Amino acid sequence: MQTLADRIIEFNRSLRFDGSLPEGIRIMNPFVENEQILPLSSAFYRKFYDDNHPRHLILGINPGRFGAGVTGIPFTDTKRLNKECEIAYTGKSTHEPSSVFVYEVIDVYGGTHAFYRDFFINSVVPLGFTITDEGGKEKNYNYYDSKELSAAIYEYSIENIRKLIALGMQTDICYCFGTGQNEKYLRSLNDKFHFFGEIIALEHPRFVMQYKSKSKQVYLDKYVGAFKRM
Repeated sequence: MQTLADRIIEFNRSLRFDGSLPEGIRIMNPFVENEQILPLSSAFYRKFYDDNHPRHLILGINPGRFGAGVTGIPFTDTKRLNKECEIAYTGKSTHEPSSVFVYEVIDVYGGTHAFYRDFFINSVVPLGFTITDEGGKEKNYNYYDSKELSAAIYEYSIENIRKLIALGMQTDICYCFGTGQNEKYLRSLNDKFHFFGEIIALEHPRFVMQYKSKSKQVYLDKYVGAFKRM
């Protein structure tokens, strides 16, 4: 019998975007670009999702270069993968502030096994985007950073949410990482397609770490309080 882990792994294996992107924007598919990522992420999902217990979705924006771009697991950098998830990784070590905060939330919630039994983190758009600046440095780019990109991924984002729900997700509540453009976009889709009964938006982990670190405990409490509602 297929488990949720099997379905997630197949979802990751089949990820692709066949549409056209605005000039200067590159799509990032870690499962294609790095042959280590599918086995690495699969080990994670087999450890925490090898059952058919329904979860609630948490939807971020799109993968970044130093979290899911390296591990294939949203909001999990290599340091958290090694230490918190106890899954061996021997490549280049990556540190992503968003991952730091998320795993502090996970710790308060009750640890990785408790948290991942209740929640599945993914993204409104499951593939990442990058641009190259004038100095030749590649930078993360969000799906809502330009109207042209938002329009290009519109149908793809709808298809993605449907596929995520079909994996075996609860639809009474969906959690949204980001109280700005990500929340606005997700709510507009939900108003039209009625994917979820309720959307609970939380300040994005990167926002907390970058701008609200002195009051981080307030956000930890807010996150855990929201997650305990389900």
